Amino acid sequence: MKKSSTATTTMSLPTSPTISAHTITGSKLSLSSTKTATSGRSSRSSMQSPQKKKSDLELESILEKAKFYTSLCLGTTAILSVFAFLFLIPFVVDPAISTIIADYDPVPVTCIVIDHVYAEGIRNCSWSSCREGCTSSLTKCHQLYVNYTRIPFIEWEKNPRELDKVQWDVSYTKFLINSEGCGYPPTTNCSVFARQYGYSHIGEPFPCYYSRAYPEVVIGRYSWENNLYHLVLSLIIPNVLFAISIGVLSYWYCPCCDKACNKSSRVYAEKFPSKEEIVNCMNCKPEKTLSLSNF
Repeated sequence: MKKSSTATTTMSLPTSPTISAHTITGSKLSLSSTKTATSGRSSRSSMQSPQKKKSDLELESILEKAKFYTSLCLGTTAILSVFAFLFLIPFVVDPAISTIIADYDPVPVTCIVIDHVYAEGIRNCSWSSCREGCTSSLTKCHQLYVNYTRIPFIEWEKNPRELDKVQWDVSYTKFLINSEGCGYPPTTNCSVFARQYGYSHIGEPFPCYYSRAYPEVVIGRYSWENNLYHLVLSLIIPNVLFAISIGVLSYWYCPCCDKACNKSSRVYAEKFPSKEEIVNCMNCKPEKTLSLSNF
C-alpha cells in the first residue's frame, strides 16, 4: 500500500519544461534577419542622405538664381517706372489737369469759322490752332478764328438759324484742336484739320466745346471719360510698379525691414544661450565649467 502512494505522488509532480533544438535555431535565424534588416536600412539611409543633400543644394542654387534675376527685373522696372512717370507728366498729366481746370462743357455747342490764316516763319506763327508735336518749333501754322453760341449743336441741326440773325456769345476767338493745341501723329494731322474746318468750310456750323472757366477758349476735340482715363492710368501704373518693386527689394535685402517683419516675443530671451547650447558647449570644451542654475 505504501508503494502505491509514492508512485502516485511521483506521477503528480510537474514536469520541467524542455527547449527543443528547432526553437533555438528559429530564434537565431530571426535575430540574424532583424540584424540584416536594420543594417540594410541604415545603409539605405546613408546612401539616400548624400542624394538628399545634393538635391537640396541644387534647389537652393536654383532659388538663388531665381531671386537674383527677379531682383534684376524688379530694379529695372523701378527705374523704368520713374522715367515713364517723368515722361508722362508734361505729355499726359499736365494736359489732363489743365483740361479739368478749364471745365469744358461736355455738350457741344455751335461754332462757325470766320477767318483762316496760313502763315510761315517763326515771327508770323505766334500761335497755331494745330501743331504736330508739342515741343516742336512753329515754322508753319494754321490760325482759325471762330464765333460760337451756346445753343447745342443738336438743336441747331433740328432747327437751323440764319447766321446773320444769330447772337453769338463770343466772337472772333481762337480755335484749337484740343486743350493744348497740339498732338502727335497719327491722331493729330494739321493739314487734315485745316481742310476739315478751314478753306472752303468757312461759315459752316460745326460742333465745338467751350471752356466755362475761360469762355474765350474753344476746342474741337473733348471727352471727359478719355481725359480721366488717361490721367488715372498715367498716375497709377508707374507709381504702383515702383512701389511693388521697391517693397519686394527692401523686404529681401534691407536688414531693418527683415527684422521688423520677423519680430518675436522672445527677443530678450534669445540673447542668452539655451540649455542645449550650454550642454553642447560643455561636451565640446569640458574645461569650461558652466552651471545650468545660472540660466
